[in-house]
Amino acid sequence: MTTSPSLLTTAFRRKPVHTAESSAEKGEPHLERSIGTFQLTMFGVGATVGTGIFIVVPEAISKAGPAVLLSFIIAGVAAGLAAVCYAEMASAVPVSGSSYSYAYATLGEVVAVGIGACLMLEYGVSAAATSIGWGQYLNELLNNLFGWTIPHNLSAAPWGVDDPGWINLPSIILVILCGLLLIRGASESAVVNTIMVLIKLGVLLLFAAVCLTAFTSSHFSPFMPEGIAGVTSASAVIFFTFIGLDAVSTAGDEVKNPQKAMPRAIVGALITVISIYLLTAVAALGAQVWTEFNPDDEASLSALANKVTGGTWVGTLIAVGAVISIFSVTLVVIYGQTRILFAMGRDGLLPKTFEKVSSKTMVPVNNTIIVCVIIALLGGFVPIDKLWDLVSVGTLAAFIVVSIGVIILRRTMPDLPRPFKVPGYPVTPVLSVAACVWILSGLAPVTFLFFGLWILAALLFYFLWGRQHSRLNQFPDLTTGEVNR
Repeated sequence: MTTSPSLLTTAFRRKPVHTAESSAEKGEPHLERSIGTFQLTMFGVGATVGTGIFIVVPEAISKAGPAVLLSFIIAGVAAGLAAVCYAEMASAVPVSGSSYSYAYATLGEVVAVGIGACLMLEYGVSAAATSIGWGQYLNELLNNLFGWTIPHNLSAAPWGVDDPGWINLPSIILVILCGLLLIRGASESAVVNTIMVLIKLGVLLLFAAVCLTAFTSSHFSPFMPEGIAGVTSASAVIFFTFIGLDAVSTAGDEVKNPQKAMPRAIVGALITVISIYLLTAVAALGAQVWTEFNPDDEASLSALANKVTGGTWVGTLIAVGAVISIFSVTLVVIYGQTRILFAMGRDGLLPKTFEKVSSKTMVPVNNTIIVCVIIALLGGFVPIDKLWDLVSVGTLAAFIVVSIGVIILRRTMPDLPRPFKVPGYPVTPVLSVAACVWILSGLAPVTFLFFGLWILAALLFYFLWGRQHSRLNQFPDLTTGEVNR
């Protein structure tokens, strides 16, 4: 007679690393490996550069003044420390699911579910936030080209803002377009994203070149008008834009030679992102006094370009770049969310509809539709300022778990092949955790309240449903790592 494993045993059971590496060979739902290293790097850049430049810069500058440069560096260093931890985990556990899968292999099932919930904030809410900002630049572009804008009632949330509308229709349209593209296939989405990323990098370089012609050094004095608190607060706002580094690791099941390609893509994306962030921020601050940046005007960079040139042509190009840029951010972030939910569905921790893959396109179609509907509702009816901090806390929690996971996996599986290893181990992952905790301190207390309630809901779902449906229930002996299928 067998006895059911205890609640504690099942909650902290870990998924053996090798069971996630060969789903196709086992006849399980699987994705097609069609993404190369360069395209994967562009995924990381595409999910990062755009949101931080085109949407968050005015908000961050209003919090820190010229010291926002320090905020970008701090957020970049924290993300960099986490990035090398991601690179090692991606090389050791090259599967879809990002930090959810890494937590499952190192910290246990219940922790993985909690991280899965964090990633829903990190990806789903981030996609909604970026889609909202897209409408601002779309209106700027329409105004410059045709002297017409989308009516306010059709481009603003119905609550939580000073001047509410009926619905943010551009946000909903953007999410629908991204969903349609993703349903066509991962390789098609990767090609389109790469083209859009190259265009927006070119536009940002043009913006920097134009603004540097009006560079005034006195704009950087006083350098830290809001003190260290302002720098910390701005770092927390900026940090959620580094989601792209995590997005790279969501594609593990669709990358060619993932053990080498994923670490290279993560590091390559990090270097590109930090470089373009700092260049753009320096150029913008040099061209305009920090107090003139309007945190409520997501299209302020386009307006700044017009101010510098005295015309509208550069501002129009910036608006074009922003429309394309934010499209690519939203596309990759929605992609990442669907792949995380696919991994959770394949593990039995979500309903099976999330793991179903189309035999024609080899993508999780039902999963993608569900995600897009939820994100469209958030983007269409919730104001952007209510979403930013929730994204940051989800991202930071995921980064912390990955950094801790590196240490645990080094101790529990020292012989596991790791094509990439964290430099400066174990100091680097410890510093990564410390940096993330410090940035967390800059978030508002109400953010932690909402975050706590969300995690509580996720854990209740796990104990009431997920625990009974977990694929690990098919392990006759959880200590052997062999699956009874």
